[in-house]
Amino acid sequence: MPFKSEEIAEIERRIGYVFKDKALLTACFTHASYAHRHGTADNERLEFLGDAVLGFLAAEALYRYTDKDEGHMTARRQQLVSEAPLRAAVERAGLAQYLRAEGNGGSGKAVSSLFEAIVAGLYLDGGMDAARAFVARDLLSQAPAAGHNHKGELQEWLQARGAAKAEYVLAGQSGSQHAPRFLVRAFAMGESAEGEGGSKAEAEKRAAAALLAKLRS
Repeated sequence: MPFKSEEIAEIERRIGYVFKDKALLTACFTHASYAHRHGTADNERLEFLGDAVLGFLAAEALYRYTDKDEGHMTARRQQLVSEAPLRAAVERAGLAQYLRAEGNGGSGKAVSSLFEAIVAGLYLDGGMDAARAFVARDLLSQAPAAGHNHKGELQEWLQARGAAKAEYVLAGQSGSQHAPRFLVRAFAMGESAEGEGGSKAEAEKRAAAALLAKLRS
């Protein structure tokens, strides 16, 4: 069964991008176990493409924002795009619940592969900038050893261009008292981007990372 319109809207809100091709978005979330039973397109080809796009974006970020040598960057890239960080990113964004799978197909590797499929879908639907913003916000900004203060990095980038400080606005709050989710919108230079997290600080950090990626592109 296709996603309901309200499900599509919620998925797009969590991804931070509105798809022109809704069928492509649906395919991103369709595991082979579901596709084979229901006769629909699966996300395996998207996973293949997303793996390559993700590897490029991780390498690009390491080249631009670190001064490490090739060996270090290679090892770090492998860490960033491995199964555990990708699965954590999908779960953190609340996207795993929308994966269409049968039996045990919706766990483990299938969840991390969903991240790669989404990256491919964004690349095909919106180009490299759309994929780059998603990866920066939902993966690279969360890397524990990334060594980046994304709010500070954004502010330095703006100051270098004589722009005003970024502003952060709480755009929404959901979840229970014990497991809240905060949605923050960051504004600078006439652009805006959203970030979601379990605390306002985390949401602000993710919004800053997304806005910085948007401004740089």
